[in-house]
Amino acid sequence: MRLAITHETRYRYSPAVQTAQHVAHLQAADTPCQKVLSHWMQVEPDAKLLHNIDAFLNHRAYWELKKPHDGLIVRAFTEIDTRPVAAANTEQSWESVREQFRYRGRHAGDVHSGFVFGSHHVPVHEAFLAYAQDSFTPGRPLVQAAQDLTARMHQDFRYETASTDINTPALEALEDKRGVCQDFAHILLACLRSLGLSARYVSGYLLTQPQPGQERLVGSDASHAWASVYLPELASHACQGWLDLDPTNDRTGWASPGEDYVRLAVGRDFADVSPLRGVLQGGGAHTLEVAVTVAPCASSPITDTGQL
Repeated sequence: MRLAITHETRYRYSPAVQTAQHVAHLQAADTPCQKVLSHWMQVEPDAKLLHNIDAFLNHRAYWELKKPHDGLIVRAFTEIDTRPVAAANTEQSWESVREQFRYRGRHAGDVHSGFVFGSHHVPVHEAFLAYAQDSFTPGRPLVQAAQDLTARMHQDFRYETASTDINTPALEALEDKRGVCQDFAHILLACLRSLGLSARYVSGYLLTQPQPGQERLVGSDASHAWASVYLPELASHACQGWLDLDPTNDRTGWASPGEDYVRLAVGRDFADVSPLRGVLQGGGAHTLEVAVTVAPCASSPITDTGQL
């Protein structure tokens, strides 16, 4: 499936910001389930964009604004091909996967062990362990257990726009059983890591308008978030060991929940892959507007960012 993605962010500052430095994760990478055909990004006020690859192999852009400005506009456009990855077969129990991440003296650790530990937005806590254990029964294959946990969250939690923000603790969202995709991804990650498993946060997009006859997915009018869990036994498979889990829509898949998903960046939690963040000198109150559109190129090509 060929998709066109536009992502526009607008900030207004009052009073004006004097200087600023910004970092953006708005460029997708090539993966087993997607290939970037074209990408561009522009900012207003105009600035020189620099690019590098971060510790998680995400594309990252950064720039500096040295003059006073009362607003910031960041536009990004991507054309991308998505494709399915063949299903992987494994009956490996979740306990045996957990054992591969335990420390053993004089043995090399797995590079993915860094996703086992708690992080800023994803604490390891007994409350998450208690919620996960109904799915992670003794000896159960990890794939089955993870899919069951994803389905339970989809049933137990209520998607409620504006019910939380980035500062809402995952424990609070777990207790309230409501939130948005970002909260659900953090809770699922906390459950998996509290079990001793390696799991990462994934930011991306969903197809805004589904194909005829298909149901419209929740969260498709903005950037989306989900989680993925790592199975070392499948490291050489096309999925590179990752099973993606989207509790918001109860979708799972190898290397992606489906062709209507686009992976943007991965990390320990949202803090590692925020689409846009910065450090400002001056300013005060600000307003924020974000517009995201994802559409099939064949039926709805997007060539003008003025549509946002």
